[in-house]
Amino acid sequence: MERIGIFGGTFDPIHVAHLVAAMSARHQCELARVLLVVAGDPWQKHGTVVASADDRFAMVAAAIEGVDGLEASRIEIDRPGPSYMVETAETLHAPDCELFLVIGADAASRLSTWHRADDLRGLVTLAVVGRSEGAPVVDDGWNMVAVNMPRLDISSTDLRERIANGISVDFLIPGPAVRVIRDRNLYTAG
Repeated sequence: MERIGIFGGTFDPIHVAHLVAAMSARHQCELARVLLVVAGDPWQKHGTVVASADDRFAMVAAAIEGVDGLEASRIEIDRPGPSYMVETAETLHAPDCELFLVIGADAASRLSTWHRADDLRGLVTLAVVGRSEGAPVVDDGWNMVAVNMPRLDISSTDLRERIANGISVDFLIPGPAVRVIRDRNLYTAG
């Protein structure tokens, strides 16, 4: 049985903490691969996403190129309508695979607000990535494993502000993704 991780996000932009979380989940959960699923139309962040879905996918693909076990996925970009994780899990669900939803502890505490959360609960095991010690808080009824990673206080919001203000993001964002940002003039003030 193949164990597959699904790590969804806006990745606006992707940064090293995303990659550390994905790799931590891959190794600790013994996943064959982790799909970094770029949200096409993230319904819970409507109106706050800056870069287009295609630009965000290009950044993710560039950031993980050549990294064994990580794959960029357009599944939510290519599906029309809002991006719902339950639909992604339903698409990927197969008898010969076990799905792990890689999610931060902060998002795990809000799972009850997700579209068709009860249906999603039956499709995935949560791989809850914690940036600090202690058990993550998760709504009852979910199969869950805790994933530990180093504490990295990096936020996409801060990175967008840095770029807009001409402050370097080198080493906070993988170099290939920085090149996409520069080539496409993303997150600049003008």
